[in-house]
Amino acid sequence: MPKNTAQPWSTDSWRTLPIKQQPNYTDAHKLREVEASLKSLPTLASASEARQLKAQLALASQGKAFLLQGGDCAESFAEFNEGNLRDFFRVLLQMTMALMYGAGCPVVKVGRIAGQFSKPRSDDLEKQGGKALPSYRGDMVNAMEFEEGARTPDPERLLKVYYQSAATLNFLRSLAKGGYASLRQISRWNMDFVANSSQGKRFHMLVDRINECVSFMQACGLPLDDLEQLSEASFFTSHEALLLGYEASLTRSDDYDGKHYVGSAHMLWIGDRTRSPDEAHVEFLRGVANPIGMKVGPSMTKDSLLKLCDVLNPANEPGRLTLISRMGAEKIEDTLPSLVRAVKDAGKAVLWSCDPMHGNTIKSPGGIKTRKFTDILAEVRNFFAIHKEEGTYGGGVHFEMTGQDVTECLGGAQAISEMHLADRYHTHCDPRLNASQSLELAFLIAEELKKKK
Repeated sequence: MPKNTAQPWSTDSWRTLPIKQQPNYTDAHKLREVEASLKSLPTLASASEARQLKAQLALASQGKAFLLQGGDCAESFAEFNEGNLRDFFRVLLQMTMALMYGAGCPVVKVGRIAGQFSKPRSDDLEKQGGKALPSYRGDMVNAMEFEEGARTPDPERLLKVYYQSAATLNFLRSLAKGGYASLRQISRWNMDFVANSSQGKRFHMLVDRINECVSFMQACGLPLDDLEQLSEASFFTSHEALLLGYEASLTRSDDYDGKHYVGSAHMLWIGDRTRSPDEAHVEFLRGVANPIGMKVGPSMTKDSLLKLCDVLNPANEPGRLTLISRMGAEKIEDTLPSLVRAVKDAGKAVLWSCDPMHGNTIKSPGGIKTRKFTDILAEVRNFFAIHKEEGTYGGGVHFEMTGQDVTECLGGAQAISEMHLADRYHTHCDPRLNASQSLELAFLIAEELKKKK
């Protein structure tokens, strides 16, 4: 039996274990004060919503739905505004329509948003010109500017994350439930810079076909405005559970089932660098009832993966655990098949999703961090091909994306080249797909899913 499952769990049991990727707060008293404040605040996501998401993910794990998970690599305080949030939600709706219409299955929409403010770093210190300062770990921890005051971890930022996440979730809920996501509004979803692209034109053709279907249903006398599936959209939030003090402070016991749910998001995941079964991050997430994810990188072994499945999903509950493959286009064919086979042979009820971003990061000749659209697409296609070969279901994708017209990833129909990377390179951490590239990828994924039918 894995070590973690033998000891009693509490919201603070992780504090006794080794922990990675944590900031070095110099004011421990202030940190305790902030965590106490967070404990008194309302949660952002409810336990009933988390249960709804788990039920939808269970369908995806059985091949009856598809998970679309995407958003910023790291949210920021500076780029927080209504326009950016609306653009993100709009491209997510576009991708959903492309997948649903092309693949013919429900799409579970989960944003990397309203809490994705912290990032793991390869080194604790960053050096510039002989000077060393703490690495930038996301706006949840410190600021990007290479200055001592800016790089000093500040507990007050946890509260700012909470309030910005609350505002973000409130606005997105208003879009999802207030008519913006209605099929009657679908013609409004094409953003100006996407509408003139090849993907925008393709989406416009899709809109025409959907509108024809809607007109037919109206002619049949169906009350479209009364059908929730056509007038609203279900939408959930997720982020990496990295700063456990924040997550634990927003964890509550639910009166309905007596289980503990993290209230900072509907779904949380463990990164590839923090998935040791005997360390703090796995310990914390094993005890909460939210659906959770775990990144599965090329260093993962079959034995380690099966052990982590036992620790994180001991009841083998469908919808509880999503395994997020992030191998890289060059490694996926050699590393993923044996892991998929081992999980299948062990009878583990998991949802497999593909993160084609994190294994395909490169530096351009000019030293700019980027990703090639061709590598991203190659990993996605190999992911589906491997699952088809193994007789399993590749049931989701996990993207770093934005609704903004950025130039951070190379290629796609826009043909972004190295000479254009610096034109609109706005990310605070890793390069993201822009709206046009995201929609293009959704159409290509829909074609892959259609082949599997």
